[in-house]
Amino acid sequence: MSERPKHLTQLEHLGDATQFSAQIHALIPRCDLLENFASAEVKLLAHFMDVYRAPAGVEIIREGDGGDFMLMIIEGKVEVQKRDRWNSPQLIAVVEAGKTLGEMSMIDGEPRFATCIAAEPTLVAVLDRENLARIIVEQPMLGAKILMELVLMLSQRLRATSGRLLTLMDEQSHRAANLL
Repeated sequence: MSERPKHLTQLEHLGDATQFSAQIHALIPRCDLLENFASAEVKLLAHFMDVYRAPAGVEIIREGDGGDFMLMIIEGKVEVQKRDRWNSPQLIAVVEAGKTLGEMSMIDGEPRFATCIAAEPTLVAVLDRENLARIIVEQPMLGAKILMELVLMLSQRLRATSGRLLTLMDEQSHRAANLL
């Protein structure tokens, strides 16, 4: 990584992810991003990532901040919190090893959607937009594979969110009909 993202300065930098490639490879069964990756591809990807250690309770991503990186949880758990209309943090998910966070902001450069806090000591591998661009130029097959997996993941999340929204809308119209 060219320079350490300022949002990660409170985390302990452990170096590039190549030394963790075996641990990352072991996550394949639980990691949507890596589900179609061979061991050699994981090692190659790890070369473009850095690993950080976050103690329990430390904020890794802050809602509203800009972000040009995504992270993959290698070990530990992360709580995902979203502020409600009263600006109170609400727990919306607990994410475990093998899952990724921050893909949307890495891709579109928009502010972070939620805050992510280490629920226990956590290791994360970080891929920033600059290194993703390097992968696309230097390793085009790997770059295409990463982009396809990201598109697939985001598409699946959008479908799931749309399904939940429709369910909520149905429940709301059902309640409204019962009030009449």
